[in-house]
Amino acid sequence: MNTLAWLVVLLGYLVGSIPTAYIAGRLLGAGDIRCLGDGNVGARNAYHQLGSKVGIVIFFIDITKGVLPVLLVRAVGLPDVVFLVTGMATVIGHNWPVFLGLRGGRGESTTIGVLLALVTQPMLILAGPALATLLIKRNVIIASCVLFIPLPLVCWWLGLSGILVGYSVALPCLVGATHYLRTRQVSDVSAAGVT
Repeated sequence: MNTLAWLVVLLGYLVGSIPTAYIAGRLLGAGDIRCLGDGNVGARNAYHQLGSKVGIVIFFIDITKGVLPVLLVRAVGLPDVVFLVTGMATVIGHNWPVFLGLRGGRGESTTIGVLLALVTQPMLILAGPALATLLIKRNVIIASCVLFIPLPLVCWWLGLSGILVGYSVALPCLVGATHYLRTRQVSDVSAAGVT
């Protein structure tokens, strides 16, 4: 990749690093969202700690954070590999933001944005069932599973490239790994507080 490509990747990371939920918590006078609820700097914690309207707005902003860098790669006309690296960098930025000492969110909303820009049709096909699951179960994790688990199969069924099929596996796996690590950290802190 050339210098321009790396600059775009870096920009993707910096866009992902914008801590939307943290900024909202400060602006609304609720304090540091890392000290509220489960400590996650994302839309779900904002929904519970700052109110449903704020959480929904943050959800869509974080989706936009995922979409914009990928669209920039297309606008500049960079190679396909830059799409993938930039998308990954954007999610990494959300999960480990430079502006908050590498303590961010889990990346679900930003991952949705990246995948929406890269594999639009499969994401739109699965959006309906995922949204219905969210409304019925009121559980973001279950709804995310409905969205992400069948995504590679839908990508394959629609004839997308093997690289995109693999990417549709890898990016949600990053979300799952981050969720596991954050949940484990919260459990360890809770256990330390008890003992």
